[in-house]
Amino acid sequence: MSVIGQILAAVAGTVSFALLFGVPTGDYFWCGFIGGAGWAVYLAASCFWTAPACALTASIAVVFLSRLAAVAKECPVTIFLISGIFPLVPGAGVYWTAYYIVMDELGQAVQTGYLAVKVAVAIVLGIIFVFEIPQGLFRALAGKHKL
Repeated sequence: MSVIGQILAAVAGTVSFALLFGVPTGDYFWCGFIGGAGWAVYLAASCFWTAPACALTASIAVVFLSRLAAVAKECPVTIFLISGIFPLVPGAGVYWTAYYIVMDELGQAVQTGYLAVKVAVAIVLGIIFVFEIPQGLFRALAGKHKL
């Protein structure tokens, strides 16, 4: 699949998840934009780094954009964060880990499971890093008040 196709699929998946998550309809565009931007960052970083480093970089972008959108729209950050992080979640890694366990290929299961855990931890660290940035910075960037 082409890069543009992957980004569009990430946007569609993010908007679909936002619909299931009960996000207000006026925020679908921003959820899709944030999810697509996160996947674009992941793809760009994948040219240089491993999957956990790409996930860390992309999750930092998703959380930063989510916090910015939350301040601009005056709503909770979870509306954008949970939907936007969806394309980065290592669901395939967890699936293949379970598959390899069932198929009794334990070496492969350990390898894919360890990678999935590293990606999940990288996502969590990205969330933590950006949430340590003071809220005032996001208010200033959104034009809500001066620093």
